[in-house]
Amino acid sequence: MTKKFTTYLKEKNKNLEKLTNEEIYVELLNFVKEGAENKKKNTSKKKVYYISAEFLIGKLLSNNLINLGVYDEVKKELAEAGKNISEVEDVELEPSLGNGGLGRLASCFIDSISSLGINGEGVGLNYHCGLFKQVFDKNQQTAVPNFWIEKESWLKDTGISYDVQFKNFTLRSKLKRIDVLGYNKDTKNYLNLFDLESVDYQLIENGIEFDKLEIDKNLTLFLYPDDSDKNGELLRIYQQYFMVSNAAQLIIDEALEKGSNLLDLADYAYIQINDTHPSMVIPELIRLLTTKHNISFEKACEIIKNMVGYTNHTILAEALEKWPLDYLEEVVPQIVDIIKQLDKLVREQYSEENLQIIDNNNRVHMAHMDIHFSNSVNGVARLHTDILKNSELKHFYEIYPEKFNNKTNGITFRRWLEFSNQELAEYIKELIGDKYLEDATELEKLLAYVNDKEVHKKLQKIKYDNKLILKKYLKDNKNIELDENSIIDTQIKRFHEYKRQQMNALYVINKYLDIKNGNLPKRKVTIIFGGKAAPAYTIAQDVIHLILCLSELINNDPEVNKYLNVFLVENYNVTVAEKLIPASDISEQISLASKEASGTGNMKFMLNGALTLGTMDGANVEIAELAGKDNIYIFGKDSDHIIDLYEKEAYKSKEYYEKDNIKKVVDFIVDEKLVALGSKERLTRLYNELINKDWFMTLIDFEEYVKTKEKMLEDYENQDLWYEKVINNIAKAGFFSSDRTISQYDEEIWKTK
Repeated sequence: MTKKFTTYLKEKNKNLEKLTNEEIYVELLNFVKEGAENKKKNTSKKKVYYISAEFLIGKLLSNNLINLGVYDEVKKELAEAGKNISEVEDVELEPSLGNGGLGRLASCFIDSISSLGINGEGVGLNYHCGLFKQVFDKNQQTAVPNFWIEKESWLKDTGISYDVQFKNFTLRSKLKRIDVLGYNKDTKNYLNLFDLESVDYQLIENGIEFDKLEIDKNLTLFLYPDDSDKNGELLRIYQQYFMVSNAAQLIIDEALEKGSNLLDLADYAYIQINDTHPSMVIPELIRLLTTKHNISFEKACEIIKNMVGYTNHTILAEALEKWPLDYLEEVVPQIVDIIKQLDKLVREQYSEENLQIIDNNNRVHMAHMDIHFSNSVNGVARLHTDILKNSELKHFYEIYPEKFNNKTNGITFRRWLEFSNQELAEYIKELIGDKYLEDATELEKLLAYVNDKEVHKKLQKIKYDNKLILKKYLKDNKNIELDENSIIDTQIKRFHEYKRQQMNALYVINKYLDIKNGNLPKRKVTIIFGGKAAPAYTIAQDVIHLILCLSELINNDPEVNKYLNVFLVENYNVTVAEKLIPASDISEQISLASKEASGTGNMKFMLNGALTLGTMDGANVEIAELAGKDNIYIFGKDSDHIIDLYEKEAYKSKEYYEKDNIKKVVDFIVDEKLVALGSKERLTRLYNELINKDWFMTLIDFEEYVKTKEKMLEDYENQDLWYEKVINNIAKAGFFSSDRTISQYDEEIWKTK
């Protein structure tokens, strides 16, 4: 992009100095779109279709300016006109197309696919209201629609439409696209988002409740609509089939346009299934090949097996989708016969019940179908893949060892450093140059400065400056008063018991009681949480309630708030993360060992100079190996121990609760001070859950967690020791670039080149 922004404005007879921030944003959006139009569409023969229910893309303006190579220039032009690029960035609404790590990863991947010059695109749905906007009321999470689509947006109409047939009606889709610009690349790809003209906001009432039966009006309203009743489950099936039927039709059309005869479809297309949500693309493609293109069933199965890969993101049984066959009959009967035929093929080869697609209860196991009718099954961190092969999917690994492989997750390090932490990025360039922007392993050159005390001081100043940026952001946007001189300890992720926000909350109680007893810390600690709980996930919402009650209690107690603050940031999203991560000292990665597939927040914190406090779970294992175990803080039982406890049903939370210190901390959940600030029902339910069930073993690791966190706070006082650890982490973070992950996908699975 050679044209300057000011030149672009002059051509439109506009004066930058006279424009409002809102007007500047719209002009920059169109300036980027013009730059994108000048890039050619990547048209190499084989194309990857990355199908995902989520794409948590974050705000796009600055990321696109960086990838076009003009961010610094535009920033300077704005400053010379008395404008602040940060204020312009604040105008943009964040696209609400994802929820957590699954969607953020998909977004990182399509960015890297473009940056590596691979012909590959995302395919998903254009949710108008996203998951939901989180609002706190009476110390509880409430949900309202998260409208984000404006008249001026990144979405482009394509004129492409498909008919999607359901049992009782047919819907006509419309395809919207967002340009995906690679870093310093002449070519571009797309994020394909299918939608309906007939979506109706009037359907929404009482927060995010709506009529789940009006499919033509609600299909692309919300991501993950509440599936706690049958109509909600049916709506999920409608959504998933709408996504994959459109995707399948697009794939076939584009292959035919390039000259495919469809018998050679695998030479033109590869489909990566991101978790089980897009699994119905397998029977749908077989249906289209057999009914519309006269290919035999046997041949269609063979074609599909050679062009589909399945990424598993979880070992949690409830997250591996299993749809009742009669529900599929009710929504998409045209693929039920295909699924039955696929199940028959499996049964002819294997008799074991745990290998079947349709089980004895007439439920369709989507992951089983994915594994049988693909040529690749990958986990997303080495430990996760090992658990899949040796435990959770061992029965499949024994018959398909050649399909199983690992692809450790990665992040778009340019966004999470070059944009989110600009001062650190500039300093790294001073020290080692800018080659790391295209090869993240260049960051290892920072190891030459591990013991350099001047570098330590500079990194300390950068961290402090980022705390000031966060302080302003939280004050302006969240009404939170941050103490920039405190240690910032952050846990940001969706609320789930296995991620164990409840254990961090128990630490808060422990610290509060310590301070009340006169055990005063050397330095103030600010503990920050961020994340949403699914509307139907009661216990996760109870944990949110506990944290909000603790926040009110502690932050208003003059005896305690000099030493401890607790905040839960409302409506956590990518925008919040971009401010929080660079300012954090401690990265909380405390999931129960064996339960977190990978994590990507842990990688972003590592890159930005926060030290990990974590279990040996997910990618923490690889972080520990790369950065060195002395440079992160590990605690807790290992995955083998935890898996063994589950198999033997040997964990009894009450035995741990009876320990004196743990009992005192857990009992405080129902202390009259907290109950006075919240809901006795919620607090009591969470209290009973921890004592009598505690399925994700909060209490088993609690005492070691407290001890390890206290050691971190002690080590922080030796800043040279601390920043030696920080430099080791930043230097080794390059491995966790999504460019590396995508290179491995392409070389080992997709084979586009």
